Amino acid sequence: MAELTYRSAVAHGIAQEMRRDPSLVMLGQDVGPAGGVFKTTLGLWDEFGRDRVRDTPISEQAILGAAMGAAMTGVPVVAEIMFSDFLPVCFDMLSNEIAKTRYMSNGQLAVPLVVRCANGSGVRFGAQHSQSLENWCMMVPGLKVVAPSTPVDMVGLMAAAIRDPDPVVLFEHKSLMAIKGDVPDGEVLDTLGTARTVRPGTDVTIAALALMVPRALEAAEILAQEGISAEVIDVRSLVPLDMASILESVRRTSRLVTVEENPRLCGWGAEVASIVAHEGFWDLDGPVLRITTPHVPLPAADVLEDEAVPSVDRIVDTIRTSWG
Repeated sequence: MAELTYRSAVAHGIAQEMRRDPSLVMLGQDVGPAGGVFKTTLGLWDEFGRDRVRDTPISEQAILGAAMGAAMTGVPVVAEIMFSDFLPVCFDMLSNEIAKTRYMSNGQLAVPLVVRCANGSGVRFGAQHSQSLENWCMMVPGLKVVAPSTPVDMVGLMAAAIRDPDPVVLFEHKSLMAIKGDVPDGEVLDTLGTARTVRPGTDVTIAALALMVPRALEAAEILAQEGISAEVIDVRSLVPLDMASILESVRRTSRLVTVEENPRLCGWGAEVASIVAHEGFWDLDGPVLRITTPHVPLPAADVLEDEAVPSVDRIVDTIRTSWG
């Protein structure tokens, strides 16, 4: 067992798979000797060399174009887009080419590609470097989408994403980079499309993703002191989406709150709420509540960013108010 930071877990997961599969390559801006802007690839260039860890020009379209071409020939690729905010620059390549190749080739061509990107708020980078774009990728048929919240999940889901024969977008939250957690020795392999109950409860289900998971856990601790038992589910994977675990939890608690960093309009929580309203309506004692960032560009000023992004206090207040 080793204690790793979230950022070092990224490199750990990639290294595990590069040792396992000598054909696996990685490419992106400054992923080589520099170790990436968030130091998430530190040490990989030293161990695997420049032929397998390749620095690229500042061109997101070129990165994904090269990655797609290699993947189509059977070479598995991990491609880094430095910030998720830059996915729109190459979204045609991601959504119209990478996501649709297997379907349009009638299964003759696969694209074993993981697109990694730093995502989310908390580092005061402003409206163009702080967005949460999981829901953008969630709506594209042909893409799988994961967002780990802990070091061990990062390693396991990274491995699962790399071994998947189809394209996966993996979001790494910038505000989680320094958190630490235990990672088992030896191979760590998780399963895409599985949520995890990280705190059991009986009164209300809180479904959260990435940075919102530790905030939901902190809120649950506060609510417990007030006699409200909150079950916290780490969604982890948006595509495939483990609705079975969420519906099972709602059957026990009869209430659901989703907590997400996406802007409110068309966030992933809306899809979860829709499914629960359709498939779990008679299990509910009240309406599904959504806690989100408002539909605004994310400010750079700390006080404004903190006001916009769901906080522990907002989670507690929302549940407390609905309880009364």
